[in-house]
Amino acid sequence: MNLFFSNIIEGQLIRLDEVESKHCLKVLRLQKHDAIHITDGKGNLYEAEISDTGSQMVEATIIKTTVIPAKRNFRLHIAMAPTKNSDRFEWFVEKATEIGIDEISPVFCDHSERNKVNNERLQKILISAMKQSLKTQLPCLNEAILFKNFIAMPHTGIKLIASCLNGKEQEIQHACTRGNEATVLIGPEGDFSEQEIEAAVKAGFIPVSLGESRLRTETAGIYVTAVINLINRSL
Repeated sequence: MNLFFSNIIEGQLIRLDEVESKHCLKVLRLQKHDAIHITDGKGNLYEAEISDTGSQMVEATIIKTTVIPAKRNFRLHIAMAPTKNSDRFEWFVEKATEIGIDEISPVFCDHSERNKVNNERLQKILISAMKQSLKTQLPCLNEAILFKNFIAMPHTGIKLIASCLNGKEQEIQHACTRGNEATVLIGPEGDFSEQEIEAAVKAGFIPVSLGESRLRTETAGIYVTAVINLINRSL
């Protein structure tokens, strides 16, 4: 099944934007009256029939709407320091979406090597990964935020910070519980500063370890995503 994305919906009509329309017509060579599947990223799956290909935006008539319930009985929010090489942060966003994540926050830390992120590009990667993995829920991508401001925000569920400063942290799989919400902080390759970890602990974050290996930032993000999904898989 080829899955398209669109939130341009008027009654029983749904339109694909220019990029999705080009993929539909030029790459897949679909034509008028062909059936397509579309999601709005909010859990809705639309079975539709192409009704107009005359403009730059494909128009389709919705035949059937199916609400796809969330398969995960938990929620995962990862706040990560953007990597020096933007490609690596983009790789994390793509793969975490494919595995299963609900929210992503770029966080600027004391040791961060990048102070800008391209949210427009990241949003496109999120949409592409959602379609690739045949999901109908689009993860929330937040604007970049300073570390001190992030830890001051209210977060429900368990709050964790991945750290390797003293080696006495408990393993993340022992800190998480099934069916719970989790917010996990992952720092830059230079790790969080001691002051940041102290501030996070005071704000209620629990320091955890991601194992004995020293991981790149984006690898740590995928490790956390995979572990928490596996912990909750039986649900």
